[in-house]
Amino acid sequence: METPRTAAGTRLDPWVDAYAARTRGLTASQVRALFAVASRPEVVSLAGGMPFVSALPLDQLADTVSRLIRERGHQALQYGSGQGDPVLREQILEVMSYTGITAHPDDIVVTAGSQMALDLVVRVFCDPGDVVLVEAPTYVTALGVFSSYQCDVVHVPMDDEGLRPDALRQAIAAVRASGRTIKLLYTIPSFHNPGGVTQGPARRTEILEIARREGILLLEDDPYGLLGFDGSVPRAIRADEPEGVIYLGTFSKTIAAGLRVGWALAPHGVREKLVLANETATLCPSQYTQLTVSEYLATQPWFDQVTVFRELYRERRDALLESLDALMPAGTTWTVPAGGFYSWVTLPEGLDATAMLPRAVAALVAYVPGVGFYADGQGRDSLRLSYCYPEPDRIREGVRRLAGVVEAELEVAETFGSPAPRADREGPASPRPDQA
Repeated sequence: METPRTAAGTRLDPWVDAYAARTRGLTASQVRALFAVASRPEVVSLAGGMPFVSALPLDQLADTVSRLIRERGHQALQYGSGQGDPVLREQILEVMSYTGITAHPDDIVVTAGSQMALDLVVRVFCDPGDVVLVEAPTYVTALGVFSSYQCDVVHVPMDDEGLRPDALRQAIAAVRASGRTIKLLYTIPSFHNPGGVTQGPARRTEILEIARREGILLLEDDPYGLLGFDGSVPRAIRADEPEGVIYLGTFSKTIAAGLRVGWALAPHGVREKLVLANETATLCPSQYTQLTVSEYLATQPWFDQVTVFRELYRERRDALLESLDALMPAGTTWTVPAGGFYSWVTLPEGLDATAMLPRAVAALVAYVPGVGFYADGQGRDSLRLSYCYPEPDRIREGVRRLAGVVEAELEVAETFGSPAPRADREGPASPRPDQA
């Protein structure tokens, strides 16, 4: 495609021919592209997965930060270890203990959010053309990481209990028959983003056994594990496999996303490579934000705050599901999340969530089209709804507006004829709640 030019005929980007080949995979995510629209006050945003940080005890947090600077400012504002603060790594062990994980603090690498940890793992393991197996659909920004390192993404279908073991076996066999190398199996087993589904214990065991047998490193991303609405915490896959699993965690959902503190728990040899990669990327994670998190964990009832978040998100989840059930037209299905931030909605046959988005924005409601959560163009009949940030009444109003848009799209399809049926309907899809 020809590079855009100004009226004078010069390139808008004079350096385009100098970029590395891997930059071709750097594209704006569907979520980020919506932020400008979704942030308008008149728009009900069911798009971005922003945690509701207003529920934090901000006065106590301010006192914590003030005390930190007064008493340990010389340490908090200095360079630190490329692996992360030793005290915080000990505290992360306590956090992970709720998921059943036991480990050593030396095998934790603190990063600038779990997104950074994901990037480091892919950088350490993947050469251009290596295959990463991922769920269909999957976390949109993980796809950006895989693409930036020129990995081949192979999607594995899901059902209402997450990644399907039978489909995983088939995908592994097909990739190996093609002569390609599988480096990672990436999964979000608890309260999936964007699918809203959770792998049960038996499913996790079966997936782990497949990874062990096939010699594939499993990358377990667990940002939402503590946010189950029934108060239970799913047992992490890493709790049963210390050598074949890298576990990614974050404080973005349980404390605050703006602090940008996450971690990777990795087998000992892998840990060394991740520390080196971390040092070349950032020299060291921020001491200031690490010690802020550490002080918060040490001085505040942090798990009580997690319980507050659980109840808040459960109320908003309920508002979303009740509204979907009451307002969405027949033929629409959605998942019923037991925790986390998202529900995955599949539209009636013939509708395209990407093509429908401008009409939705005009109706002052925003969502993320499903195609952004796939690397291969699937998901056009699906969308992700996030319930974590808006108040329940705003969620209800947003669903009312969305339902009106879907009804209008159906009327157009009936008047002018629906597009040919597509074969891209893989993905989690629960029945309407009244049919479950």
